Amino acid sequence: MKNLLSTILILSLLASATAGEFKLIKDISYADWTHQADDYAKERLKLDLYLPKDKTDFATIVWFHGGSIQSGNKTGKVTVPVAERFAKDGIAVVSVNYRLSPKVTFPTYIQDCAASVVWTLKQIESHGGNKGNVFVSGHSAGGYLAAMVGLDPRFLEVHGHKPSDIAGYIPVAGQMITHSTVRKEQGIPKFQPVIDKAAPAFHASKTTPPFLCLVGDKDLAARLEENELFVAFMKAQKNPHIELHLGIDRNHNTIAANLANQDDPGAARIFEFIEKHSMK
Repeated sequence: MKNLLSTILILSLLASATAGEFKLIKDISYADWTHQADDYAKERLKLDLYLPKDKTDFATIVWFHGGSIQSGNKTGKVTVPVAERFAKDGIAVVSVNYRLSPKVTFPTYIQDCAASVVWTLKQIESHGGNKGNVFVSGHSAGGYLAAMVGLDPRFLEVHGHKPSDIAGYIPVAGQMITHSTVRKEQGIPKFQPVIDKAAPAFHASKTTPPFLCLVGDKDLAARLEENELFVAFMKAQKNPHIELHLGIDRNHNTIAANLANQDDPGAARIFEFIEKHSMK
């Protein structure tokens, strides 16, 4: 036991020693039309940029917060520690606010998220990053939004981009059927499942870019099964780039919150996925 504790301590010290510092740039407006927008859009269409210090050509994660598409913020208690951890370990994070239901309805919030991804593709090189190594992720509702940006090409196409311009997508505990808030907007009960064009699973195809889905074994009712169903659809389409990480002893919150920990298996899987699909 003493040797085991000594090993854990050494590994912890090594992780602390190798983790770098980061630079934070807050409240960047990412939509070029916000000068013509209403006050709510001007308030919400902003992002925070977490940049590794003393490093260039780094990969970037665009991160969408959770909150059922009805609440939440880019400075939430899950988002900030995760963004800081990845930035310290050499991967930039773009933490995004988007407009929320019911002030806006489907598909406006997805359009907002797509605009933030396009901003990243255009601007990350000026901050030292590699635009070929941009990944899109998010937790819960943010996972749903990340998946929709990557699966329904119309959201990026209006900006002259396509889903394959992104190196990979990493939804964390995302809804892979039609989101409950989208259903609510249509008067459909929360637990009545729907798979229509507003569902990530609807758009599964052989040519979909690389996906890594993270979900906990103790997640919300049906959330694990939704992700397994999406992965099954992708495999049925013979997509060669679909992966699932099952977080053991992880619930809906901790599957994301624990990504901030140096020894988290989910974080390790994300680093492996980024390494695998980054431009060499």
